[in-house]
Amino acid sequence: MSTTVFKPIACGETLPVNNVHAVSVSMPTLQDVIDYEEQTSQIKEKIKSGYPRFILHPYLKLMAEFLKKKYEVPSCYEVVLLSSKKAVKIVSEKYFIHNPFKIDEPFGVILVLNETSQLQKVLTFIQHVGCNLSSRFAQRYLYKHKLISQLQQEEYESVTTAYDTVVSTLGDAYEQPKENICLAPSGMNAIYGVLKGLKAIQACHGRTILVQFGWLYLDTMNIVQHHFKNSKIFYNINDLDALENYLIQNGFEISAIITEVPTNPLVQMVDLKRLSALCRHYHIPLVVDSTLATPYNLDLKPYADIFVESLTKFACGNADVLMGAMILNENSKLSHMNQEFFKHCDKPDIEDLQRLAYEIRGYESRMNQINANTKELIHYLQNKPYIKRIYAPTLGKTHQYYEELMKNENAYGGLISLEFTLPFALVYDTLNFAKGPSLGTEFTLLMPYVYLAHYDMIKSKQGAAFLKEHQLPIDLLRVSVGCEDIQAIKKEFDKLEQIKE
Repeated sequence: MSTTVFKPIACGETLPVNNVHAVSVSMPTLQDVIDYEEQTSQIKEKIKSGYPRFILHPYLKLMAEFLKKKYEVPSCYEVVLLSSKKAVKIVSEKYFIHNPFKIDEPFGVILVLNETSQLQKVLTFIQHVGCNLSSRFAQRYLYKHKLISQLQQEEYESVTTAYDTVVSTLGDAYEQPKENICLAPSGMNAIYGVLKGLKAIQACHGRTILVQFGWLYLDTMNIVQHHFKNSKIFYNINDLDALENYLIQNGFEISAIITEVPTNPLVQMVDLKRLSALCRHYHIPLVVDSTLATPYNLDLKPYADIFVESLTKFACGNADVLMGAMILNENSKLSHMNQEFFKHCDKPDIEDLQRLAYEIRGYESRMNQINANTKELIHYLQNKPYIKRIYAPTLGKTHQYYEELMKNENAYGGLISLEFTLPFALVYDTLNFAKGPSLGTEFTLLMPYVYLAHYDMIKSKQGAAFLKEHQLPIDLLRVSVGCEDIQAIKKEFDKLEQIKE
C-alpha cells in the first residue's frame, strides 16, 4: 500500500521546501507561471527566490544593500555581485565598466548605472555564463555582519575531503583521471569555460565557427548565439545529412560542435556514432552536455572530446547546490590541454562543495531508483487516454541510438516530456507534484518547459510559428521523475482520468 501522498505546495515556496539555498520555486498553477513571466505585482509578492541564475537570491539583495551603505554608493548605481574578482574582470572588459569607488571585498562587485540598457546586458550575461555569487557565501557574510540571525541547518562533507569526494566520484563514473575534471560554480559556467577555451585554441588554426546541433537548453543556445558571433545552428538533431553537407564546405573552419545527450526538453538522441565519425573526419572537437544522460546511464566515452555536466541536477539530487563540471576525455587530443580550458572557469564556493560532496555519495543509487521509476512510469502512461505523446529516448526513432549506448537495461534516464489530450492548464493545475524550474531531484518535479524557457516566443506570432516549425509543443510538460513510491506517482497521474472538460 502506497504511503506517499502528494500535496499542493504554495506558490513561492522554495523547492525543496524550507530551504534557503533551494534552486527551484513552487509555481503550482499555470496562471502562476504566466504571472511570473509577465512579472505581475501579485507574483512578485509571492516569489522571492528561484533558480539563482534567473532570480536574484534574497541574500544577495541584502548584501547589495549593505555594501551600498558601507561604501556610500550613490543611488544611481546598481551593486552587482559576482562569484569572484576574476568574473569582474571578464564582465568589466566586455561591457567597459570601471568602478568609480574602491570596493575591497573577497568576492566580485561591479557598479552599473541604474535604468540603463547596459545594466540589463550585464545581468543577462551573468545569467548566461553562470558567475553568480553563491547563496552560501552570502549567508556566511550576512551572518558575520549580523544581518541575519541564523544559518540553514544542513549536512556537509568535511572541508578536507569535499573536493576529492566530488572529483573522485565523477572520475570513477566517467572513467577519467581526476586531473581532467574541473569544477565550476554552475553548469553554464563550465560550458562557457569549454567554449572560451576552444575559441582560443582553435582560432590560431583558422577554426572560428561554433556549431550547435539540436534544440538545446535555453542558456546553452544563448551562449552560442549571443557570445559567439560566428556560429551555425542546426535545430533538427535527426538531420545529420544537413550537418554533413555543411561540413563538406566548411568542415575545417569549425572550432567545435556542441550537443546534448539526450536533448532538453524533447529528450531526443543524436546518432552519436555517425556524429563522432564526422567530427573525427574533420578534426572537430565534440562537446556533449551529459547532464541528462548522467555517467551512470550511457557510455559516451568513445564519442565525445569534452563532457559538461550540471551537477545541480542528478548529482546533487536535492536542488540546493548550483555547480557544474567540465570533463576532458583522456582519449581526446585535447586531454593534455586542461589548463587552457580550466582557466576560464570560476571556482565553486567551499560550502557548496561540501554540501555537494555529501549529496553526490548517493548519485549512483539515486539514478538506479530514478531509472526504475522512469521505466515503469513510461510503460504505465503509454496507453492512458489522457496522454497524447510521450517524449523519451527509449521511444521512437531515437531508440536504436540510445540502446547501443545503454550501460544497463534500466538506463532510462530520469526525464520525460508529455503532451496531453486534455487542456494543458487543467492538467498542470490538477497534479500535486512539485512544480517549478530545474530537474534531477529525488522528488518528482514538473516544469511547463516552453512557458518558462520560451515565453517570449509564445507571446508572438513569429515565435509561436518558430516553435511549431521546430516541433516544440507549447503545451509540453517536462517530468523529472523522482525516487518516491512508483505506485504513488502513478496514482497522482491517474487524477487526470477524472477530469471533465
